[in-house]
Amino acid sequence: MDQSQIPVKTRTKVLFVINPKSGSARDYTLKDLISEQAETQNFDFQIYNMSGNDEAGISTEIKRFGPSIVAAAGGDGTVKLVAGLLANTEVTLAIIPYGSANGMAKELNITDVDSALDLLSKGKKKKIDLIDINKEICIHLADVGLNARVVKRFQKDPKRGKFTYAKHLFGEMFFLKSYRFHIIHDDHVINRKGVSITFANAMKYGTGAIINPHGILDDGKFELVIVKPFPRVQLLSIAWKMFIGKLHTSDYVEIISCKKACIISNRKTTLQVDGEVIGKVKEINLTVMPSVLTVLVPADF
Repeated sequence: MDQSQIPVKTRTKVLFVINPKSGSARDYTLKDLISEQAETQNFDFQIYNMSGNDEAGISTEIKRFGPSIVAAAGGDGTVKLVAGLLANTEVTLAIIPYGSANGMAKELNITDVDSALDLLSKGKKKKIDLIDINKEICIHLADVGLNARVVKRFQKDPKRGKFTYAKHLFGEMFFLKSYRFHIIHDDHVINRKGVSITFANAMKYGTGAIINPHGILDDGKFELVIVKPFPRVQLLSIAWKMFIGKLHTSDYVEIISCKKACIISNRKTTLQVDGEVIGKVKEINLTVMPSVLTVLVPADF
């Protein structure tokens, strides 16, 4: 064969979107690791450092560089942002757990930065669903009520980590609020009283607590996890059931699978989506977006 006819294998292009506010002190820098892995795995890369209001900047860089993979290095909020930009495209999302809460990474069994970078050559592609929540993209979990208020307090705290989250959770427990929810899901109409409703594409929080034992990322559905008012003495029991994946057996929890829903609260309540506080709302409209995002996952996932 003539040398001019030999096809040239193009190197994979990877755009790394890094949220510098997410990273904590480490013995190495993420950029050094990326450079090392680029040599080992033979890929080309560019780095985009987030600085706030980055949607337009990331979109421009994707068009300019033309990556086949965009790696989101940050917490769940960073992953949410990038997922929204890659939905309904041929570009694959890679998740680098680099935040204080890496719920989606844990969902996909991506344990640390090193294993995440390994997936760039050793992982497999998987199509997953997203949820449209009041025109916000949700890849992982969203909610109103108790946990959303905890997330709001957590965001204002300069400290991060599970202990800080637990501190604010127990702080909210002294001011438990209940809401009346009018819920329309698919062809059903119900009314429920609850302290929170989680809108779940996935199964578990970054802490490992399983809020949605029925969660499947590619089933074309999402779950409404309704936590009903409960005596404070039941808190440890409910928490234990979450960590062993048995929350659905609690008398204070109801889980509904659906493709579309509208929830109307009797008063405004805080909405958080993938760890980002959206604001106070009375009405939440949700629609599943089936198989619109390609993500890199471990080969055995």
